[in-house]
Amino acid sequence: MSKRDVFEYALLRVVPRVERGECFNAGVVVYCRAKSFVAARTYLDEVKLKALDPAADVRGVRAALHAVEGVCRGGDDAGQASGDEPGRRFRWLIARRSTVVQPGPVHTGLTADPAAEVERLLALLVR
Repeated sequence: MSKRDVFEYALLRVVPRVERGECFNAGVVVYCRAKSFVAARTYLDEVKLKALDPAADVRGVRAALHAVEGVCRGGDDAGQASGDEPGRRFRWLIARRSTVVQPGPVHTGLTADPAAEVERLLALLVR
């Protein structure tokens, strides 16, 4: 059996009308300190979005989700967080906020492959 490391993850939720509190999962952020790894994958279900808010800004929501992926990638895509280490970027992304894209609670697990974990969680909890 290969060595497994602790990882943390949070779902990304879309809350089209913050005052109503209705939401659906649209992505996942995974962090593994032992591997110095952070990544996000997103999937926007436009039908769900429009069902909760017919006037929703689909392009704006998609841009916000892609921005999370960019912060995880680091470099120029991370903007002001470009020089931050992966753990700091993860902590910034999971900070509670009252916006259309919000992080859910943090969960933990064990994995030998954090990149595969991102895909597995996206398929299991988002798509």
